[in-house]
Amino acid sequence: MSHGERPIRTGASTSFSPQPPPPPPHGPGPEAAGLVDVGYAHSCASGLKLAQMVSLLIGFICVNSSVWTDYSAYSYFQIVSICDLIMIGIFYLVYIFRVYKMLTCISWPFAEFLHYLIGTVLLFIACIVAASKSYNQSGLVAGVVFGFLATFLCILSMWSSYKVSCVTQSTGKCQMLI
Repeated sequence: MSHGERPIRTGASTSFSPQPPPPPPHGPGPEAAGLVDVGYAHSCASGLKLAQMVSLLIGFICVNSSVWTDYSAYSYFQIVSICDLIMIGIFYLVYIFRVYKMLTCISWPFAEFLHYLIGTVLLFIACIVAASKSYNQSGLVAGVVFGFLATFLCILSMWSSYKVSCVTQSTGKCQMLI
């Protein structure tokens, strides 16, 4: 056969039986992996967000079920802890369901860094104010302890999102990605 000629196959021929394409060597690609990002669900960042949400929820429940010694201090603690819990939950859902791939107009690592920066400062202030007004009430002290634990976990997340949202150049300077 020359280069330009090709055999013509018809449906009447019995000698040709089409074979299905071979399966991919390592299973389906990452695009067809499904709705949930299993890789993120098993990552340290996911575990850190879950630990933050659990500690904020426990702190909120402890403070809510205790006898308050100062209404304004503990209502501020509750508002900050619930708002922080909701925002961490939103970021968790954004990353677990890959929303960041659909909404590319937002720099998600930078938005997460700003959330942790503001939320951690407000949570730290709320914990200090609540600790100063607890007067050794066990439920209030427990709530404050879980609040400080959540603050520490938020600082860890802030540091990790800072490392992701900043590109370290060879000169040692950091350039924010917006």
